[in-house]
Amino acid sequence: MIRLSVLDQSTIVSGRSPDTSIRESIALAQHCEALGYHRYWCAEHHNSDSQAGTAPEILIAAIAATTSRIRVGSAGVMLPHYSALKVAEQFRVLDAIAPGRIDLGLGRAPGSDGKTAHALNPRADTASDQFPADVRDLLAWVSGEKLVEGHPFRDIRAQPGGPTVPEVWILGSSDFGAQVAAYFGLPFCFAHFITDGRGADQALAVYREGFRPSVRLAAPHAGLCVWAMAAETQDEADYLFRSREMWRLNRDRGVYTALMSPEEAGAQAYSDAELVRIERMRSRALYGTAGAVADKLRALGAEFGVQEIAVLTTLHDPDARRRSYTLLAQEMMP
Repeated sequence: MIRLSVLDQSTIVSGRSPDTSIRESIALAQHCEALGYHRYWCAEHHNSDSQAGTAPEILIAAIAATTSRIRVGSAGVMLPHYSALKVAEQFRVLDAIAPGRIDLGLGRAPGSDGKTAHALNPRADTASDQFPADVRDLLAWVSGEKLVEGHPFRDIRAQPGGPTVPEVWILGSSDFGAQVAAYFGLPFCFAHFITDGRGADQALAVYREGFRPSVRLAAPHAGLCVWAMAAETQDEADYLFRSREMWRLNRDRGVYTALMSPEEAGAQAYSDAELVRIERMRSRALYGTAGAVADKLRALGAEFGVQEIAVLTTLHDPDARRRSYTLLAQEMMP
């Protein structure tokens, strides 16, 4: 059976202040824990009018402190912005707050525009080239191990130590992340919601073929992050999906705005070309009744041979979003 988890971007929506999105994330995590979801992952984005989740490590702490069972983590921390030691220390603290329940998902993408990446790290031009070495160092620090022989920081430790360690994942939408995960023997999650599945076959094949068993993982362990939404009826799902349609059209133009309500999106004027793109979008998207969406998720899991699926649901109405996760849980975790 495929494990079902949650990816949350703390989406900003029209008509509500961005800070409310953070509090809605905490409430949704508690709701999803009660439903039986396995993990709750928080995304990292910067300088965006679409997503409020700029500091997953802080949101993870709040969620971990107000839940008791569900695993909580990042999807992901964009490592080129930061010192590997500082990230290791942050997640060691998180593991002390919720021992054995913390995931550290790492990504290489900027999660922002180039100017913002430089504001976060003045060495942004070359930082991503150091990603594999930074992952190597972070793994040692977060696990309480010594860095490689001859490393200038070999004697530095990341506190607080403890009997458990965060579970490290590599996240990506290309072969590069798959290669890094395979080399270090880490679980890998492909960002299906970014590419609509394009490149997933190749990335997962690269991951499995190149996987090197490690003390952390004996065999490949793969997941998908997908956008999906369930409603009581197909008509309701069609109505709710209007928000996603408008947001995707804007994203493809490089415009990141607050998520419109279905009413606001339905009142927009669309060109013939945009209507064609919307129809194509609808044909590929994972939305509808719970049974239909669950069947598609199971089919995706079988197609790509993954052990876990993390569901991202972005809706204007928080009640509708909670209901979507409830319906999927009832259908897939009886």
